[in-house]
Amino acid sequence: VTVSEKKFEEKSIQKSQQITIQKQQENSQKKTNQEETKGNDKQKLPQLTKVIALDCEMVGVGPDGEESALARVAIINSFGDVLIDKYVKPREPITDYRTKFSGITPECLVNAEEFETVQKDVAKILTGRIVVGHDLENDFRALLLKHPFSLTRDTAKFRPLQRARGRPHSLRYLSSKLLSISIQTGQHEPVEDARAALFLYLSLIHISEPTRQAEISYA
Repeated sequence: VTVSEKKFEEKSIQKSQQITIQKQQENSQKKTNQEETKGNDKQKLPQLTKVIALDCEMVGVGPDGEESALARVAIINSFGDVLIDKYVKPREPITDYRTKFSGITPECLVNAEEFETVQKDVAKILTGRIVVGHDLENDFRALLLKHPFSLTRDTAKFRPLQRARGRPHSLRYLSSKLLSISIQTGQHEPVEDARAALFLYLSLIHISEPTRQAEISYA
């Protein structure tokens, strides 16, 4: 082997080592970036709090669309952050989209999820948590779910918010009078309605359950 060939070989080895080290550094930096991205994604996820709020939108099924079927469901945490906002495929043919109030159109349900899938997701979130809403009985019926009475906070059933003889006010009325918030001026928006019910509950929790105020933001 000549001197020149030996030098060439040594340079090739050094170059190969440099490339290997560079690739290792790049891979290490890439891994670090991926971990940081994952960490940031986790930080961005809404917190699953002890108190959550629920609202559903229904469409009509059956003759004349008189029966209701779930078409959209929204759940927020006690900070008002969205945990779920999903369109749902009704299990029966839709005979009335009720678009004027529900905001649901055929286009909304093109990529909607199956009822059973959404039902499981919702049930998982609701389990063991305080659920706030307005006229929750209808929402639970549409979801085909039951929830303990002790963990249910229905602003339609709360006596200080009712009219004479236990008749409920509309969520729109309560939001306007007590929160100075205008909702349901056209089509209903479940996230907006869930927040309105939550804010009503939070504004009156000192009356309804003063010993539980500390539970609101606990996961």
